[in-house]
Amino acid sequence: MKHLRFLLALMLIMVCTTVSAQLPSVMLKTLDGKTVDTSKLNNNGKPFIISFFATWCKPCNRELKAIHEQYAEWQEETGVKVIAISIDQAQNINKVKPLVDSEEWEYEILLDPNSEFRRAMGVQMIPHVFIIGGDGTIVESRSGYTDGGENHLIEKVRELVK
Repeated sequence: MKHLRFLLALMLIMVCTTVSAQLPSVMLKTLDGKTVDTSKLNNNGKPFIISFFATWCKPCNRELKAIHEQYAEWQEETGVKVIAISIDQAQNINKVKPLVDSEEWEYEILLDPNSEFRRAMGVQMIPHVFIIGGDGTIVESRSGYTDGGENHLIEKVRELVK
């Protein structure tokens, strides 16, 4: 029993440490070739969401589509911004823009073809979403997507803007 308590306490410390971290500095490209330092990602003091995805990942695309359906309302209500990070490798990177255009996603899209940012953020599987507070701290992190999961995202963002 002592081992279980110790393990739970250690896990809680690890989660709290991870969740309050700042974004690491990795240089990524936008769809139009501009370089962006990930440590400088922000939303002018408002919360934002970082979503790691790939063109071939069906749950990723379902999640981004579900967010897209409500994105205008979310922005109007909370000012939240979504930054979608493609981890498509170099040979598939040319599929990202056509997907984004066909889905009419208005997210900020960044390309991480070498998965440097993905690794720096500790992302093991996609889809993976981070909610970032207006001060730049990581408030929440989660992997996977089930239908309706996007509702949790906006609820958390609403808590942050109160």
